[in-house]
Amino acid sequence: MKRQLVERELTSEGPRRGPGTAAKRRSVTVNLGESPIAWLHSRGHLDGRLFDAGEALRGDYERAQLSPNVTMRWDAVRIKSTGDTGLSGTEKQIAAKQRFDGALIAAGKGLEDVLWRVVCAGEGLPEAEKALGWPARSGKLVLKLALDRVADFYRIR
Repeated sequence: MKRQLVERELTSEGPRRGPGTAAKRRSVTVNLGESPIAWLHSRGHLDGRLFDAGEALRGDYERAQLSPNVTMRWDAVRIKSTGDTGLSGTEKQIAAKQRFDGALIAAGKGLEDVLWRVVCAGEGLPEAEKALGWPARSGKLVLKLALDRVADFYRIR
């Protein structure tokens, strides 16, 4: 994974009290090449089992080619794979879609939204919480619960 470091300004903490004081501004360096679950895992917020479950879900999402396409696909029609399972490319795509759907069903109603946003779309937890109308800092707990169920689905121990 290639590092793409950029400087981002944090939301302002509001003006300081007292006459003639300006608002305090802070910034942080962010790696755009790092996924939200990789960030959580590298800082000890997700254990290896939950991280592996998220990566398995994201892998099936990508293999099923569920992300939106903007333009015509120019991929080669036939791609030779090293791990030949006897399935055609279309059959592998369908199998990945079935696993992805099964994992979301296993996560349960209401948890698939945060899984898709954070794991598949690469949205950060604060953005996902805001989009879903959740209280701040509730997303990590819900994401852990969802990833635990997904890990059970993928039989990750």
